[in-house]
Formats: sequence, structure tokens, C-alpha cells
Amino acid sequence: MSKTILMLAAALLAAAVILGAFGAHALKAKLSDDLMQVYKTGVEYHFYHALGLLLIGVLAVQIPSTLINWSAICLTAGIVIFSGSLYVLAIIGIRWLGAITPIGGLSFIAGWVLLFLAVWKR
Repeated sequence: MSKTILMLAAALLAAAVILGAFGAHALKAKLSDDLMQVYKTGVEYHFYHALGLLLIGVLAVQIPSTLINWSAICLTAGIVIFSGSLYVLAIIGIRWLGAITPIGGLSFIAGWVLLFLAVWKR
């Protein structure tokens, strides 16, 4: 599972760079300041948690654990739900997506709590 986590982290980090550059260059003139800030928040949390996923992949080699695997799953889900909903909200303007963004935030929290538990149980 650690190889899968590391490959996923690398892909998500590449995507974060691409989406950040897309926002800075292609969207800057098209989005209002408020929506640009929403987009930037999505990119920021995407980066943080993809880096966290990279760390979890490295830890999965050292501490093989179902909790570590679930931590990775939760961070990935958080990136898709939290950042993804912010990207869509900013670009397309579907406001109701803001209602699901907190689910992604809860996924991030769950991922970090599961990592804590995995290390604590060791």
C-alpha cells in the first residue's frame, strides 16, 4: 500500500502545481477577487494535504498499519471533496457546493487523527 500512497501523493502534488499555475495564469483575469481567493484556498489545502499524504506514504513503509492506510484514504478524499468543491465553486460558480466543502474538511481531520492513532498504537 505504501507504493500506492507514494504514487498517489506524487500525482496529487503534480496536480496541485498544475492547478495553481492554471489559477495564477488562466483564471486571474476571469475570476473576481473573492472567487480567486476561494480557488487559492483550494490549491493551498490541496498542497498541504498532498504533502501530508507523501509523509504518510513514507511512514507506511516504516509503520505498516490499517490506520495509516485509512489516514491516506481520508486525506485523499479530503483533497477531492474540499479542494475539488472549491475549484468547481470558483470556476463554474455552483454555490451549493460550498455545503459539501466541510465534509472534505472533516475528512482531513479524520486523516490526521487516524495518523495520530496509528503512531500512538505503535
